[in-house]
Amino acid sequence: MIRSLALLGGLLLAVSASTAASTDRGQYLHHVEDDTARVTVLYVASTGWAYHDDDGQLTGVTVELMRRFADFVDARLGITLELDFEEESDWSRFYQRVRDGQGGLFGLGNVTITDARREELAFSPAYVTNVAVLISGRDVSLLDEPTRIQDGFAGLRAMAFESTLHETRLRELAEAHWPDMPVDLAGSNDEIIDAAAAGSHFGYIDAYNYYRARDQRQPVRRHPAFDDPGEEFGVIMPLDNDWQLALEDFFAADGGLLGTDWYRELIETHLGSEVAGILTDPAD
Repeated sequence: MIRSLALLGGLLLAVSASTAASTDRGQYLHHVEDDTARVTVLYVASTGWAYHDDDGQLTGVTVELMRRFADFVDARLGITLELDFEEESDWSRFYQRVRDGQGGLFGLGNVTITDARREELAFSPAYVTNVAVLISGRDVSLLDEPTRIQDGFAGLRAMAFESTLHETRLRELAEAHWPDMPVDLAGSNDEIIDAAAAGSHFGYIDAYNYYRARDQRQPVRRHPAFDDPGEEFGVIMPLDNDWQLALEDFFAADGGLLGTDWYRELIETHLGSEVAGILTDPAD
């Protein structure tokens, strides 16, 4: 059950001067007076998660999740929640805009929940548990031990999704096993997949992107010895977003949103049944 608006309003935190100057904002819950609210949803386009379909309509797992949240707010609070979706093409700028924003602002970018990020952002409960996988071109021999990375990938360059945990993983591999590893930076998982398929690079991507690439018959190989399981993705918000408890209640409804048939069907529709099995049953 939604807790009182007074409790929600009590979540408000002090806002820094830089945040106050930000133009990225949405309506606070405690400012709603006429049963209608308008919030802003920034998103980074990602196949299956936030994308335009063949008819040009914005859809995807996280997009539909927010639309379902709006339905929940209408049913439980009697508030018509209008979602203003806005694309941000640069992931680092997307993160900064949400961090420095105000009020009813939400971010969809498959952001991994970490303690360090909780210092500067609010997170929804996790909407998926991801596995990060290391890929290379198909012609590269399978590596069964991280200590062999320098010899096994000799002649290749690493490629990292800039400013994400995938970059951190590669930097840590380099520090541990290949101090002078050559690293190039990418702005998307697709860029890394294309470079690996071309035989010039290796790098970390999310498991669902690997299976999507495999379905598209991209010549890439996964090296399971480097799998990094257990990271969780959440919707991000400015620290002063007072819709947080409503979002938590939404995730907890019906015995837990992520265990519902609706959510699994959502994953299957946009990412495929194989990926749905990985993301909704990560222990299997």
